[in-house]
Amino acid sequence: MTRSFFNLYSHDFARVAVAVPVCRVADPQFNAKQTLQLAREAAQKGAVLVAFPELGLSAYTCDDLFHQRALLDACEAAIGDIIAASTTIPAVLVIGAPLKIDHKLFNCALVISNGKLCGVVPKSYLPNYGEFYEARQFSAAENASSTEVTLCGQQAPFSASLLFDIPAVPLFRFHIEICEDVWVPVPPSSFAALAGATVLVNLSASNIVIGKSGYRHQLVGQQSARCLSAYLYSSAGRGESTTDLAWDGQALIYENGELLAESERFLDTSHVIYGDVDLERLSRERMRQTTFGHSTRRHAHEVGKFQAVSVPVSLPDTEHLPLARTINRFPYVPSDPATRDERCAEVYNIQVQGLLQRLGATNISKVVIGVSGGLDSTQALLVCAKAMDRLKLPRSNILGYTMPGFATSSRTLQQAKDLMQAVGCSMEEIDIRPGCLQMLKDLHHPFASGEKQYDVTFENVQAGERTSHLFRLANFHRAIVIGTGDLSELALGWCTYGVGDHMSHYSVNASVPKTLITHLVRWVAESGQVGDAGSRVLEQILDTDISPELVPGKVDKVIDQKTESVIGPYELQDFNLYYLLRFGFTPSKVAFLALCAWSDRERGVWPAGEKMARNEYTLADIKRNLAIFADRFFRTSQFKRSCIPNAPKVGSGGSLSPRGDWRAPSDSEATVWLQDIEKIPD
Repeated sequence: MTRSFFNLYSHDFARVAVAVPVCRVADPQFNAKQTLQLAREAAQKGAVLVAFPELGLSAYTCDDLFHQRALLDACEAAIGDIIAASTTIPAVLVIGAPLKIDHKLFNCALVISNGKLCGVVPKSYLPNYGEFYEARQFSAAENASSTEVTLCGQQAPFSASLLFDIPAVPLFRFHIEICEDVWVPVPPSSFAALAGATVLVNLSASNIVIGKSGYRHQLVGQQSARCLSAYLYSSAGRGESTTDLAWDGQALIYENGELLAESERFLDTSHVIYGDVDLERLSRERMRQTTFGHSTRRHAHEVGKFQAVSVPVSLPDTEHLPLARTINRFPYVPSDPATRDERCAEVYNIQVQGLLQRLGATNISKVVIGVSGGLDSTQALLVCAKAMDRLKLPRSNILGYTMPGFATSSRTLQQAKDLMQAVGCSMEEIDIRPGCLQMLKDLHHPFASGEKQYDVTFENVQAGERTSHLFRLANFHRAIVIGTGDLSELALGWCTYGVGDHMSHYSVNASVPKTLITHLVRWVAESGQVGDAGSRVLEQILDTDISPELVPGKVDKVIDQKTESVIGPYELQDFNLYYLLRFGFTPSKVAFLALCAWSDRERGVWPAGEKMARNEYTLADIKRNLAIFADRFFRTSQFKRSCIPNAPKVGSGGSLSPRGDWRAPSDSEATVWLQDIEKIPD
């Protein structure tokens, strides 16, 4: 079936669910009804798979009742009811039950879909310590004799080494382990992930004691991260026996170490949580991290034990199924204020540490920096100031220069002066207009004869004059030039080749995107690190339109030349940069994610992320700006990135250093990306 652009399954997402039903001890009929009720609810909300707790049909706390035939027969009858009912439930059900096979009792997970028992997975590790006595009733998976089981008139594979494929979702291969299996040093799911499982499912009962909830988070989160997988974790809730234990019904869904969903604990009612797993993201992470493939070869013996089973299921026919996960509008900037402050502090320390090492290696104690009164040079100057403090050198060793040209507004000029004064660096103004005019005369440029021809030559003469001054000033004062250009400008090619925003002796901002620089500067302003006067000028800089100020405006103090009117809004282009650079997604998927993050409820897609933006964006806005980004990033800008100066990598979102994260030809085409953009509906 062809799915709409607006359907999450069209973009390799899959909705999964973890259900925690209220149960009754030793009452399989009641428990089956609860299971089916939650299964139908999850399927109606678009889940392709629903996981239930360990031994959910019998309840976990039956103890020696597990050896009673009446209970085991009732569990088998309940399984038959669920298999029959599953023909009308468009989802894969993973349920827990005790099964007698080959004269042994096993703690099992059963995979049921579309009226079929697809497979049975026995528990591998039986805890027999503390409050657990499972080895008293059950046998471990390694003690199984049969590789198939006949149950409710159906035959199905029986093994702890089963992988289940969902053909309707090509990247969805799941593996099941049961409770203790993930608590051992090398969980079975580790080998399953190497064998291709992208979704790991754990049916657990897991009683609650002080501190255990937090440990579950650590355990599940780390296993999902190590395995580059999604991990679904259930635990038993209301209804389990409290003779000696208590139960909190905690359910978790993680993806590659990131929490997607968590249930409220200690609920009196049945409940379900949902998560939309990005299967493509997991696949691409495995492809990118070549050590994952190396591990597969290293553990080929264990990987080779797994058997793949196909699971038939029909996907929900929902045209506008909203994405049930948060897509942050600002992927480089944490939405939580406390986390954002911590991120800002860490970015500063990384930038400062890089600069400290470079100054030490060159045995140079002074830096030269051009200060424009804009965001990038402000951030670079703040980094220089912190570096001098760390070196216990006077901030006067920062040689700051503001160099007004033909289009410099009095606003930015004053901001540059006020900032340098607040920081306490050396401050000097150099008027570059006479030198530029001489260059324009030498070029026989019409501007030199009085014509208002503001072409690229006119602009670049000014940029080049500033850079020439900075390098010669560095020579004269035995200093190094600090670059100010940022990651967003490098991505979009919004920098003049060989001049200040492109070339320097050392660049501190080269892997920091514009949206993050904005918050770095705001963080300094709000934390008062440069005093009240400094905070005020930082706020003024944050309120100033981003502009190269190379074309004169009609009115002084009013900036007519605005960067974002040419290359698109940075907040949207940084979003595009993150998902294209970090994950290599198709533009159409990036557009879908952007729509989820930036559009409003009326457009049929849930909004997500913090409301920090100036605008809402329609799909038409997203498509237009994505085309700008794709053309500039893939076709026209790589030659500038191929020779950028040294700079510290700041974030896992990637850098564009030709010596590090990004190696690309300078003469490639953007055709395939632009063609994919054309597929996005208008």
